Amino acid sequence: MKLDLEHSLASMKAQLAAYCEKKQIEDAIVVGIHTGGVWVAERLMSAVPTTEPLATLDITFYRDDFTKAGLNPKVNQTSLPAIEDRHVILVDDVLMSGRTIRAAMNEIFDFGRPASITLAILYDLGQHELPISADIVGEHLSLNPDQRVKLSGPKTLSVSVIDTH
Repeated sequence: MKLDLEHSLASMKAQLAAYCEKKQIEDAIVVGIHTGGVWVAERLMSAVPTTEPLATLDITFYRDDFTKAGLNPKVNQTSLPAIEDRHVILVDDVLMSGRTIRAAMNEIFDFGRPASITLAILYDLGQHELPISADIVGEHLSLNPDQRVKLSGPKTLSVSVIDTH
């Protein structure tokens, strides 16, 4: 399966600009989830009406599988401005089960109560285990159970579908 990364990013930018205009969102805080979400968010910043720099979120310690044996995560830095009563645009590369997004929202609420959270996802795999859906989607994909999307970067972004078996 060949994915057109630039087309998906362009679609997200157009959807995001229209969404912000329709909802009258100004000076939003764009938050990328480490690592792929940060890379995608960097590409989307020009479509968002904001003066805020890109914020980043590391959800490692908020994951529900953190205590599983063998999990040895690389921890990145969370960098969030004051979010109380602000509009947050949460960005990630892939929405699969919804567990990463749940963890990200838990962490965001530890920093304060935003006015809203808009979810922007590059690829939605439609395999949700939690009632979480994206407001902005670059592309909906239907993969075999043993396939995953892999985003590589950051300088040159590329995407591929890999087999996990």
